[in-house]
Amino acid sequence: MMGAKMLKIKVGIHIQKPVHEVFEAIVDPEIMSKYFILKGSGRLEEGAIITWQFPEFDYQFQVRVFRISEDKNVSFYWADIKGPITLVEIKLSEKDGSTFVRISEKERKNSKPGIKWMAQNTEGWANFLACLKAYLEYGINLRKGAFDSSQMPEV
Repeated sequence: MMGAKMLKIKVGIHIQKPVHEVFEAIVDPEIMSKYFILKGSGRLEEGAIITWQFPEFDYQFQVRVFRISEDKNVSFYWADIKGPITLVEIKLSEKDGSTFVRISEKERKNSKPGIKWMAQNTEGWANFLACLKAYLEYGINLRKGAFDSSQMPEV
């Protein structure tokens, strides 16, 4: 994004499942805990404020749900510990029993901290999509054991 004043994350993937199944895997914390989060305090519902715990972090992320349109989109605000609140939008579109998932997160200034945020969260959302696809299509939890620091080699 040469010359851009503000940075925005955009990722997407096709998942070979019906849109409603993909939607439920995103809004239901019990399903999400099988592929992405360690635990969630509640279902993503418009106006709800919930928390997500990830296996690799010692803190919880607060998620304030903005808009939900069943089988179409989910949007929420959240922040990491050192950053401002950002808007995440997840859009779903179905064609022939398959679902395309688009995620955007916006926005931060085009600065060193903004570029670091963009790199980390782009990686995080790409990981989310890969984990969602692996779980829904093949029943595989890609994150299981991935963040067990006692098993990681020294660098």
